Amino acid sequence: MKTLILGLCLSLMPAVLCAEGAGHVAGMQEGTIPAPHHGREMEFALWYPAVQGSATASFGGNPVFRPVTVAPEAEAVAGRHPLILLSHGLGGHYRSLGWLAVALAERGAVVVAVNHPESTVFDFDMQAGLRHWTRAEDLRLALDHVLADPVLGPMVDETRIAAAGFSYGGWTALTLAGVRGNLAGYRALCATAPTGHCRDIVAQGGDLGLLEAGAWDADLADARVDAVVAIDPGLTWGLEAADVAGLAVPALLIQLGAGVDRLDSTDISAGGSGFAALVPQARVAEVAPAYHFSVLPLCTEKGAAILEAEGDDPVCTDPVGAVRAAIHRAVIAAVVQHLGL
Repeated sequence: MKTLILGLCLSLMPAVLCAEGAGHVAGMQEGTIPAPHHGREMEFALWYPAVQGSATASFGGNPVFRPVTVAPEAEAVAGRHPLILLSHGLGGHYRSLGWLAVALAERGAVVVAVNHPESTVFDFDMQAGLRHWTRAEDLRLALDHVLADPVLGPMVDETRIAAAGFSYGGWTALTLAGVRGNLAGYRALCATAPTGHCRDIVAQGGDLGLLEAGAWDADLADARVDAVVAIDPGLTWGLEAADVAGLAVPALLIQLGAGVDRLDSTDISAGGSGFAALVPQARVAEVAPAYHFSVLPLCTEKGAAILEAEGDDPVCTDPVGAVRAAIHRAVIAAVVQHLGL
């Protein structure tokens, strides 16, 4: 296991990796696709390298979060490009990782994301959302859709398909790369030493006891995925060596924060779930100072105050000394390096 402390991507990384932009405009398309396993349509988004001079617009902004710049429905740069499946966290949205998708598209990648039904900010049910295996199927279905599309399919280099995600989405990416769940192990954690996620499950009406181990522990790997990036992945507690034996592709684990700044549910260190030690072949990059939610979008000047007034989670608050834009650059640099973009 190789551990790299990225800090704020100022002096510890090669300058080329911390550079802003990389020669392309980020094109973007949104749409819906049928999701039979949910019995309804599923929203998806596609970012890709667009031709220079494409008309741009702001995307994803609101009173709390700043927007990113994309080129809606722009013409794509000719050729085949690496594809990255991108999965948001529990209660998130594909907009929440738009900054990362844009950065990867600017560097020549096609990025495909979905709003996972029943586990997004606008469509949330804790019990249904705990069915993590449906999220792997969401991304598999989105990949099938893109590859089968007569316009989108030829844009993709099918020999370079990666899965990436944040928090619960980090776990989703890991399952596509061959990591299997261990429901008995997770139940034992929540019964004896509950993390914040365990407490959230109970507080929001979820019950691990109602889930079937056969589905939770199933092999969800997709042979088309040849690399994986997991940013502060969830659900890694209670795993054993047999559960990670299927992880055979290059893996990057990004740990946000150090010490008490880490979120207990997504701490993969020896003092947390111990997941990093279970996969010694993986590269581990620590971004600090940072909090778990430091990889959400850049906040507006009034974002923190709005959240406080509404009694919402302080997702616009970062540790003393942290700069969210620099945290984003560090994450981008690590992902770009790992995927060879």
